[in-house]
Amino acid sequence: MKINVYYGGRGLLDDPTLYVLKKMEDVLRELRVNIERFNIYEHKNEIATLPLTFKEADGIILATTIEWLGIGGYMQQFLDACWLYGDKEKISHTYMQPIVMSTTYGEREGELTLMNAWEILGGLPCAGLCGYVEDLVEFKQNKDYTLIIEKKAENLYRTISQKIKNLPTSNQAVKQSVLRTQQLNLTPQESEQLSKYVSDDTYVKQQKEDIEELASMFKDMLGKPDDDMDTPFVKELESHFVSTEDFAASYSFIIEGIKKPLYVAIENGELEIHYGQEEKIDVVAKLSRDVLQSIIDGRMTFQRAFMTGEMTAKGNFKTLRMLDQIFVF
Repeated sequence: MKINVYYGGRGLLDDPTLYVLKKMEDVLRELRVNIERFNIYEHKNEIATLPLTFKEADGIILATTIEWLGIGGYMQQFLDACWLYGDKEKISHTYMQPIVMSTTYGEREGELTLMNAWEILGGLPCAGLCGYVEDLVEFKQNKDYTLIIEKKAENLYRTISQKIKNLPTSNQAVKQSVLRTQQLNLTPQESEQLSKYVSDDTYVKQQKEDIEELASMFKDMLGKPDDDMDTPFVKELESHFVSTEDFAASYSFIIEGIKKPLYVAIENGELEIHYGQEEKIDVVAKLSRDVLQSIIDGRMTFQRAFMTGEMTAKGNFKTLRMLDQIFVF
């Protein structure tokens, strides 16, 4: 027999749920049960793939700690992943025991939440364990509490080994008649592959980049040039340029939504401005189109945009301050 434990707390040393789990695991190992624990906080970047670990399990324990309100984010994300990517056929034959300990109010509601969630997923719930712990040291020293925990572990083993059945519940009826959420009709193999893709940040990022590249390509094919083919802001800056003697500098403006930076150079009282990459740059500034338009409209200055964080910049800040003298709006 194999039982997987999914712990949704934060892993704190004084977490009473960890103590309860240790006691239960000791009892189950004495009964020759193979125990494997998954601390969800250690797998927070691949929670979507955790339901794949149900494959070899005869039963699972969902354990969490109520610290202020509800079952916590890690456990909720895990249940969401079970609903979206879990093998429902496997879940329907898997027993689940909820373990919810609290250091505040709400342990019974937490246990009920896990029971309801597993029933709606189609799984088989077992009698759970919940309790309030004010002082962990006193809790550990109480022999009666220890006996209750050990009995719960034995009941879980007995339920799974004897495949004890439960009476029908309204949760299943609600799932069949009310819960009409749209889901993809995927095979377990396809759900497994999808969960791996979802948890792979590199894959998701690459997909977004590919979509942007395709969108740009189709714009060109339809004869709709993107921002790089246009020259926004160039005429406005040229018309408001004020020549300053004995000043030379080069700026590169990275404008959101425009691929190429706007290059501005002043030397010998002459202005050079165009879109493109240049090597020698004194100041690199990054801002949105709306912020630059506000500056051109006279509603804001370059210095104010920098001070408020609406424009970021790196390089010579004395040169940056000269922008409001070079371009007067």
